[in-house]
Amino acid sequence: MRLQPPSKQASLDLDCGPFLAIHTESAIRAGKLSEADVNGALAHTLTVQMRLGMFDGEPSRQPFGNLGPNDVCTPAHQQLALEAARQGTVLLQNRARSLPLSTIRHRTIAVIGPNSDVTVTMIGNYAGVACGYTTPLQGIARYAKTVHQLGCNGVACPDNRLFGQAETAARQADATVLVMGLDQSIEAEFKDRVGLLLPGHQQELVSRVAMASRGPVVLVLMSGGPLDVSFAKNDPRVSAILWVGYPGQAGGTAIADVLFGRTNPGGKLPMTWYPQDYLAKAPMTDMALRANPSRGYPGRTYRFYKGPVVFPFGLGLSYTNFAHEIAHAPTAVSVTLATLDGLKNSTTSSNGVRVKHTNCGALSLGVEVDVKNTGDMDGTHSLLVFSTPPKGKGDLEKQLIGFEKVHVVAGGRQRVRIHIDVCKHLSVVDKFGIRRIQMGEHSLHFGDIKHSISLQATLGDIRT
Repeated sequence: MRLQPPSKQASLDLDCGPFLAIHTESAIRAGKLSEADVNGALAHTLTVQMRLGMFDGEPSRQPFGNLGPNDVCTPAHQQLALEAARQGTVLLQNRARSLPLSTIRHRTIAVIGPNSDVTVTMIGNYAGVACGYTTPLQGIARYAKTVHQLGCNGVACPDNRLFGQAETAARQADATVLVMGLDQSIEAEFKDRVGLLLPGHQQELVSRVAMASRGPVVLVLMSGGPLDVSFAKNDPRVSAILWVGYPGQAGGTAIADVLFGRTNPGGKLPMTWYPQDYLAKAPMTDMALRANPSRGYPGRTYRFYKGPVVFPFGLGLSYTNFAHEIAHAPTAVSVTLATLDGLKNSTTSSNGVRVKHTNCGALSLGVEVDVKNTGDMDGTHSLLVFSTPPKGKGDLEKQLIGFEKVHVVAGGRQRVRIHIDVCKHLSVVDKFGIRRIQMGEHSLHFGDIKHSISLQATLGDIRT
């Protein structure tokens, strides 16, 4: 998809539905569009198709030309679906290490909630036909005896008529798993959510079941976007919270594998989870990223938002513990400038050096970090690297500049190398659209440790 230049028509060369096929001819007849515009769009579209090899002769002679029904739902593909669901599971809370559950101590599990036995819900949208489904209930049943109650008639949960049966199930079980959240009736393309709270009476169901349960209570959330589950986060009776997104056809297996410790969770939260009152301060009609305190606007994303969060971007716990140690990192970097005029024009301003005035080719850094597994369980760790600009310079809180996933056995360590491009990773686009590098002391965050790098504008070389 390619936007036409603003000086021409504000239109697209291609859309994903029938709109252009239906309306283009009438637009030409009405004089709103010329045939030359259509021909230009067609040329762009055909050019992309050519780059994709769509006109390269007999398809069966191309690399993927012989794919057929036998290539669908192969064991390898189904294993990939399972592994993706496992890796995408995010452990948000785990009080007193209540997870993983034990097949010896937790022989009977109460499985409760409107998403506890779903199938199609797990694949979200923009998905093909699943090879088969394993629901959360079916997955947990492979590890323990289950007592199942929906608790709600669908995720809308319009009333509490089924809560009594759910509470009874929780009293009978050694542990309770509540599978709650959303589905395509609440959030989808062409359907905007109206709030961040769990729909209907879901929150009441969680709280009442947690009060009734005689064992640990695990809240499993299916959703594509953030949820304000502050009530559960602050409820000491809710032992653990997992977010699984829409985990796909093998979602039930993956959830159960994490609950019982066959899989050590290593996923990280891909978005900030805001409290419900954030919506009143950040209307949908204002998409500015930067906060504006003068009008009470809080800003958007972890990069600029400074207010309270339910769970922060990048959060993801494990059943083991990881520690970090910097093996090698520069402490001072000279930001070389292309011209003397660039040095004069840039450094006289507190706004920082314009990237276009620098010699970016000489500003590539390597940082090495040792990741140590200090716990008693093997685990996969995603090392997230954030940078923070010098204090008092700009309104950026921090930004993700790199990440690396590494598997570390219990008691072991792995060295991770992170590439840092100063012009790309330590710069910020200001409110006028100019990308600048702030001079001064930048902080790099590697998990639980920080490292400072001092940047200075000069005509010299990099010093490490």
